[in-house]
Amino acid sequence: MSEDLLRALPRARRFARALAGSQEAGDALVREALLALREAPPEGDGAAVMLALYRAVSERVPDTPVAPGGLGVLDRQVLLLTALEGLSPDQAGAVLGRSRAEVAEIASAARERLREAAAADVLIIEDEPIIAMDLGQLVAACGHRVAGIAATQAEAIALARSLNPTLILADINLGMGGDGKSAVAEILREMTVPVIFVTAYPERLLTGEAVEPAFVITKPFDPMTLAIATYQAVTGGLRLG
Repeated sequence: MSEDLLRALPRARRFARALAGSQEAGDALVREALLALREAPPEGDGAAVMLALYRAVSERVPDTPVAPGGLGVLDRQVLLLTALEGLSPDQAGAVLGRSRAEVAEIASAARERLREAAAADVLIIEDEPIIAMDLGQLVAACGHRVAGIAATQAEAIALARSLNPTLILADINLGMGGDGKSAVAEILREMTVPVIFVTAYPERLLTGEAVEPAFVITKPFDPMTLAIATYQAVTGGLRLG
């Protein structure tokens, strides 16, 4: 495997997991994509190889039925590529075989439907008060409710038990207050709830070598990134497996 493909893998895993709704299904898409690229290696620089890997993943996503009024497969891919992955409309168009104008039109319509999505009760796990407040404002701007804010691992577990949130937004590093991943692992032993991890170092969670999150967003992020991530988490992605 080329060095360019290795560098592109974490981002491809993030895209595929968020699209599919689980680590297992997302990583299966990436494995299939890598097998295809092994038969026909992509040419060009690192950016071209990255787009080729995204394209190979996208081509292996079935046209999964979605709920009436929900976002379709193409809608979700456009939003994830432009918001979560930070691709330009031209780059997203190259991945999806669409023009820049088509990508912009799809993204605009999909953003409108996001605003109509069901609201979630969100537990925020973040030890920095100012960042927690900012996250709360972003959550509210996406149409969701802040169920509670936990600054430590122990507080997160206790609040989850008492509040029964429908979504968890968790930082990885809680400083002296413990570890966000450990807090989430304990919570998930007691209840089933979608989780979005927030981190400045997403590649550490996207190795494919252990049980890892399906939904990861990178600090700093804008409201649209959070909006599409919460939509995918609450709806379970495309439920490919």
